[in-house]
Amino acid sequence: MRVVSQVSSVRKARTLEHRPVALVPTMGALHAGHISLLQRGRESGGVLWMTLFVNPLQFGANEDLDAYPQPRDRDLQLAADAGVDLVFAPTAANLYPPDFASYVEPTGAARLWEGKGRPGHFRGVATIVTILFLICRPRWAFFGQKDYQQLQVIRRLVRDLHLDIQIVGCPTIREPDGLALSSRNIYLDRRARQSATILQRALQAARMAYQTGVSRGDDLVTTMCETVAKDPAASLEYAAVVEPESLQPMQDADDSARLLIAGHVAGVHLIDNMALVPERLVSCR
Repeated sequence: MRVVSQVSSVRKARTLEHRPVALVPTMGALHAGHISLLQRGRESGGVLWMTLFVNPLQFGANEDLDAYPQPRDRDLQLAADAGVDLVFAPTAANLYPPDFASYVEPTGAARLWEGKGRPGHFRGVATIVTILFLICRPRWAFFGQKDYQQLQVIRRLVRDLHLDIQIVGCPTIREPDGLALSSRNIYLDRRARQSATILQRALQAARMAYQTGVSRGDDLVTTMCETVAKDPAASLEYAAVVEPESLQPMQDADDSARLLIAGHVAGVHLIDNMALVPERLVSCR
């Protein structure tokens, strides 16, 4: 496995590589969710590349950039074990020179939910993803459905900018108790870790309500809110029943709807989501 930090090195490697590139962008602190993306990329038949970069543009002024976990040696070992062929691990200075002044500004779904609560977040995501796509020129790029809004924003970006890249969204990987895997879970102590499962339980409660005939979006949201309120250690930021692409709220839910939820547990910002109707096939699509 090659590890490179310079843009010129990646471009040279891409010029010499005749196979299509399967790309898995990450911010490191790898867990089983990331490994599932790498495995899916390996199955594509192309050469498997991974990026390792904590992107400062997607962190707000009061967010956890400085504290974000960066176990580089462990990440590189996990990448090697997963069969990664090349890791692009730039520094911020490699990608953002002091006079950097060009950003990709998504609108639409990017201004809802996480975008509303974290101004500038999706501008940072869209900018770095576009840069990485232009440098690595992948045929496929793999993202987890756990960050569902990010996945939809990136899909729209690729469509709007006519980028010849297939965005592959893969299932959320969860702990046995249902907690969605996240690099931020490392911040949770034992009690907070238990409380964090309330988000997934709220999603499940809305699913069950829908199965019993509740279809008004507001009623399903109320079910999620009431579930989270049962755990005093958790505070809800938002809960929503949305159309799966635009992420606009749905007044009357149908089988296509997506459930979104976000909250704080012990000061840690956590997000989760779920299809309103369980997906019959557990597969990437």
